[in-house]
Amino acid sequence: QVQLVESGGGLVQAGGSLRLSCAISGRPFSSALMGWFRQAPGKEREFVAALSKIGGATYYADSVKGRFSISRDSAKNTVALQMNSLNPEDTAVYYCAVDLNYQKLDRRASAFDYWGKGTLVTVSS
Repeated sequence: QVQLVESGGGLVQAGGSLRLSCAISGRPFSSALMGWFRQAPGKEREFVAALSKIGGATYYADSVKGRFSISRDSAKNTVALQMNSLNPEDTAVYYCAVDLNYQKLDRRASAFDYWGKGTLVTVSS
């Protein structure tokens, strides 16, 4: 089992920044993809960003490219999502997830095996 706990959500004005963190614990895994998804009210869960544990490849949704940055602190076993230039369309619950069978990027939520409970990000205009 792998446990994921997100933190760092909150209320921010448009143009502002937030940094989300995901603490990963449980059984160790070597090759995996660590990702962030988000789900706005009335919408499907969508891929935001991901980072491969081996090689450090990063992937981003077009809607956040250039504004969001995913990184990993291997010593603390955390994955962070730095979000800059936020706008109201970024308002959503943000989820951390892990794909243990990663070989190439699959942006579908169904490809990810473990999930956190989410943290709410609200961007006011």
